[in-house]
Amino acid sequence: MSVLAAKPIEKARREQGLGDSQPPSPGASQGAEALPKEAKEDWGQKIRLGGLRRFAFAITLLNVVGHLYLGFETSWAHPLAALATGYSLELLLESIDARANRRAPRFRGGGVKGLVDFLLSAHISSLAVSMLIYPNQRLWPVVFATAVAVGSKVIFRVRVGERLRHPLNPSNLGIATTLLLFPWVGIAPPYQFTENISGIADWIFPLIIICTGSLINTRYTSRLPLLAAWLGGFALQALLRHWLFDAALLPALAPMTGLAFLLFTFYMITDPPTTPSSPRAQLAFGLSVAATYGLLVINHIVFGLFFALVIVCFIRGSWLWLTQRGAAPAPRTI
Repeated sequence: MSVLAAKPIEKARREQGLGDSQPPSPGASQGAEALPKEAKEDWGQKIRLGGLRRFAFAITLLNVVGHLYLGFETSWAHPLAALATGYSLELLLESIDARANRRAPRFRGGGVKGLVDFLLSAHISSLAVSMLIYPNQRLWPVVFATAVAVGSKVIFRVRVGERLRHPLNPSNLGIATTLLLFPWVGIAPPYQFTENISGIADWIFPLIIICTGSLINTRYTSRLPLLAAWLGGFALQALLRHWLFDAALLPALAPMTGLAFLLFTFYMITDPPTTPSSPRAQLAFGLSVAATYGLLVINHIVFGLFFALVIVCFIRGSWLWLTQRGAAPAPRTI
């Protein structure tokens, strides 16, 4: 555990009246596990919120730089339409859910800061959708994909412990559903992320994505085992397709060199609410997505990255639902 991670833990311990004892050692009880339940939940929420803020800042910066300099093919109207849809639907669904459960909406009571924090998730999903699909000049496919992404968090919920979680990656589900229902909609052309840069910038920009993504997934999401399993599994499925099906090896590995693949790897597949927490389960999840992708490619199914993640998330969500069917309703939602 790093010194940065130890500071919020020690602060939470002091707030709970546990004195000035040393932070938990990396032994049997690490990090937040050594805290009382209330302090542990508060610590986890602060870490989650910190990750959301950084994800939101990173994807906003990428969209602005992409439209100004990199060469994004869609117009400014596409991300604006996605954001308008995501914000309004998130507020509407939360108001309906709060009224049905006789509670105050989560976006009230915290002022402007609380409202902004509440909309971070919708902000990320909206910009991810508008950045990764290409509907030509039409706006409604982006609106539709964003509505599916945001709405899925309310429609598809399973109980995990004492909370209700959405097992399907929201932005990925919105993209995959749109690609499936409207074949004339495609994914954003990979060249748009580096169309207007050349020379050393072709190396620096991907390195920035890798470094920032690694930092966020180390410090805030703790999804490094998932990343390692996904990357290793992707290389392994390429080798297996080469040996068993005579696929050309370099083209099978080539997607790993693209910026779109890096964005999918560091900013989509590692979504904390829709992926497991334990290292062993993360390894299984990452390997499963890679194996599913390989099977889709063998069967000549395009857009394999998005469909593979949807399939694995659906199977995991179904398993969680089946194992929790007999449990009492969860009192809290996220």
